[in-house]
Amino acid sequence: MVAAVSSTVAGLLAAVDIGSNSFRLEIGQLAHGRYRRIDYLKETVRLGGGLDAHGLLTDAAARRGLDCLARFASRLAGFRPAQVRAVATQTLREARNRDAFLLRAQEVLGYPIEVISGREEARLIYTGVAHLQPSEGRRLVVDIGGRSTEMIVGEGRTPLEAESFRVGSVSLSQRFFGDGRLSDAAFRAAQVAAGAELEEALTTFTRQRWSEALGSSGTVSAVSQLLVASHVTDGEITPAGLRWLIARCIDAGHVERLKLPGLRDDRRPVLAGGLSILYTLATHFGIESLQPAKGALRQGVIVDLHDRLTARRRARGGDMRDRAVVELQRRFRVDTAQARRVRSVALALYDGVAAAMPERNGSEARLELGWACDLHEIGMMVSHHDHHRHSAYLLAHVDAPGFSQSQQRRVGELVLGQRGGLRKIEAAFVNDTYNWQVLCLRLAVIKCHARGGVDPAALRLQRQGARATLSFGEAWARSHPRTLFLLEEEAETWNRGGPLQLVLVESG
Repeated sequence: MVAAVSSTVAGLLAAVDIGSNSFRLEIGQLAHGRYRRIDYLKETVRLGGGLDAHGLLTDAAARRGLDCLARFASRLAGFRPAQVRAVATQTLREARNRDAFLLRAQEVLGYPIEVISGREEARLIYTGVAHLQPSEGRRLVVDIGGRSTEMIVGEGRTPLEAESFRVGSVSLSQRFFGDGRLSDAAFRAAQVAAGAELEEALTTFTRQRWSEALGSSGTVSAVSQLLVASHVTDGEITPAGLRWLIARCIDAGHVERLKLPGLRDDRRPVLAGGLSILYTLATHFGIESLQPAKGALRQGVIVDLHDRLTARRRARGGDMRDRAVVELQRRFRVDTAQARRVRSVALALYDGVAAAMPERNGSEARLELGWACDLHEIGMMVSHHDHHRHSAYLLAHVDAPGFSQSQQRRVGELVLGQRGGLRKIEAAFVNDTYNWQVLCLRLAVIKCHARGGVDPAALRLQRQGARATLSFGEAWARSHPRTLFLLEEEAETWNRGGPLQLVLVESG
């Protein structure tokens, strides 16, 4: 990774959107609340078209994706990790071999890649639209991707409802138009399938809940441009305009014979699936007019990244993830006083060993450790017995705005390792940063086991290679014999089967 930021990219932020149909790189700048695009690259990769019948990403699809990310990496030369956020959507949510692909993809791109949940994708889409096209009215925003469709109702910059549905232009086209034939029967079948997937949203996104409808990203933009090029509308997408386009497809009979002004070759194979979803949305949700939106997922990622960095610089709660953690603590009735005690001790220990961490590990990993401390007891809402396992499960599956699935999984792995044997987390020991994070969490949980007042500075942790030295004063040891006993047991646990050697040192 690039260690220093060049003057040419200072102040810039970049988003990499690893979509099911296209990969996009957006470089932008936020100043005084206004967004300015600096550069934009897009490549049609068809990653979603490379999922086989077993849910595995094919070698050919993976290669197309890696080649594209290598080109993006060249454009990102000079950017620090804190300036770049890469997110992956539905295809990598589904792919059973996604971890293998992500390892290679992160190496090629040079930056971490986060797999985000469908609801988080929807939230970020709305963030991008609301920032680039502000309005105080109640709006419906839809985004039809390659393998998923997101729907959001929001007011101003606040999303009120956000959902993701597993139907997209690529997946629907493969299923009902895979042989290239465009028939009336195929369109009817595709619309029924889309309607079955979207039907559960009828109440949530009913016409009475919004006053205008906007469409974000590729499918909506492509259909709008086709309607303009054929002089059907001025870019507005209407039920009549969609019926006209579907009729032209049926008249052509096959994608290879489809001749429409403005139709790009890369859009041709997935147009029928996209039209089927759009027409289903229009008829089921009463959308009489759908206008193309200016913002999309990639701008939402940049706005969200900007908010995170601003929150950290100003030491205030502008990071969506902090607010999500507070809400989870409230929902699961966490003992927040105990969480604060564990957090203060764990972070004090971590700060003693973090100086040698790479930039990303020294910042994001510290945040992740803090969130793990905040939420390490949420599983007690399920059962006090094995609460660390319940906590880890909840963190891996709960909706937490601002978090990617990847990051939730990392925090969950930390929480799982807070107590007990190490075998259950040994698969994570390949990550040296994780080893030190989980050690600090376990030591903090032990120190705070009495659930009373603690001195975070009473224990000091130092690192030398894989050797962790925990030192404490003689007076503290005499006054905390039970805690010392638990620490000695912890040292035996690590020295018997852990990736680090834990040594206890009593000083005078």
